[in-house]
Amino acid sequence: QVQLVESVGGLVQPGGSLRLSCVASPFLLHNYAIGWFRQVPGKEREGVSCIRSSDDSTFHAESVNGRFTISRDNAKNTVYLRMDNLKPEDTGLYYCAASWGRFQCPLQTTTYDKWGQGTQVTVSS
Repeated sequence: QVQLVESVGGLVQPGGSLRLSCVASPFLLHNYAIGWFRQVPGKEREGVSCIRSSDDSTFHAESVNGRFTISRDNAKNTVYLRMDNLKPEDTGLYYCAASWGRFQCPLQTTTYDKWGQGTQVTVSS
């Protein structure tokens, strides 16, 4: 049963913007933190951003802080990752994931047990 569905990524020029979306069930959005992760071949999957379900607090990895914004629209059952001023090092396979708990928002992959299928983002001129 697919519980998290990401939108299609794409190819973006450096300095450009892209918004990813992740559709989840209302149950997940209410009870789980939703995070975005990315992975490139040969490297470990890294946490990028997360949003806490209790109060919509957000957290970002230092590498994307100030450039990426995570938000959600409960009416559309969707969490968004807005990525601005993209850099080539942002290239990777992006995943949304869910971690149980309303009052936490971790960026560690080990705390997430539900994952989307992943979507490719390529930043290149």
